Amino acid sequence: MADTGFWVALANQQDQYHPAAIQCLSRLSEPLITTWPVLTEVCHLLLKRCGLDAELNFMRSYQQGAFPVFDLRENHRDKLLLLMHKYADLPMDLADASLVILAEESGDGRILSTDQRDFQAYRWKNNQPFENLLLL
Repeated sequence: MADTGFWVALANQQDQYHPAAIQCLSRLSEPLITTWPVLTEVCHLLLKRCGLDAELNFMRSYQQGAFPVFDLRENHRDKLLLLMHKYADLPMDLADASLVILAEESGDGRILSTDQRDFQAYRWKNNQPFENLLLL
């Protein structure tokens, strides 16, 4: 699964994590997946940092099927709030909470993220650590 920082680094050659994102993407054998809150956050940051072309290129890759987007469902509402409250000291935003739910639904805690602190602290299924493939 892919977090906001990974997508932004992948699209932005000026980002310090850009080389690692390119290298990591070339090593992956499975498809990437993300969530709607992450997609929204990526679009906002790409527009702000890199301009409209970067945002549109990202959305074209989504349109062309480069990655699926996990749908949060109504039964996830309580869990989202529970997670955001549990990790309020970091704090946890909606995008990160959605990725914890994605890990729980998929049974896989492998993630691509530039967020070293938070994804070392977060746990899915209450005790499972994330494995950040970008920062190995």
